[in-house]
Amino acid sequence: MSLTPEQKQTVASWVAAGDNLSAIQKKLSEQLKISMTYMDVRFLVDDLDLSLKDAAPKVDTSDVSKAQSAKPKSPAAKTPPAGASGPAVADQDVPADLEDGELAEDPNAFPEETIPGNVTVEVNKVNLIPGALASGTVTFSDGVTADWIVDNQGRPGFTKVSQPGYRPTPQDGQAFMQELSAALQKQGY
Repeated sequence: MSLTPEQKQTVASWVAAGDNLSAIQKKLSEQLKISMTYMDVRFLVDDLDLSLKDAAPKVDTSDVSKAQSAKPKSPAAKTPPAGASGPAVADQDVPADLEDGELAEDPNAFPEETIPGNVTVEVNKVNLIPGALASGTVTFSDGVTADWIVDNQGRPGFTKVSQPGYRPTPQDGQAFMQELSAALQKQGY
């Protein structure tokens, strides 16, 4: 189906306004009385050399596999979550000559219980959470504990965390995923 120049200009204005393909398809049908499939709308946008604006992706904060990999200010500092008040908490003094995100060369720089990535995962023997394939608990390297689940689509997430607003460090997040995978494999998942 061929569009008039006015109709093409209207479609271009919708794209410029940030409409996605579904919204454009709906507006074509309702406002211009033109019925097109989703794929036809995609081809139309391509033929008009228009670029769709990508909406900001929504991040599920309960899913550690999608955690942002922001560098901490220092190896022992924990930054509060966005919107939280109060200063960052440090477990111990950090040498002044270290750059942001740089780890100390001294293996004794961290006590054993605060080594980033020292995470323990336990799997519940019985899962009573609807929609979850497995559940259990995790203790992060800084001592914060959380209850976790793996939903029926295989996505891990937290249901309860002992410290409100807590986000594990990237190292703890990666260690959690590795420990979780190993623990679930032992259980036959």
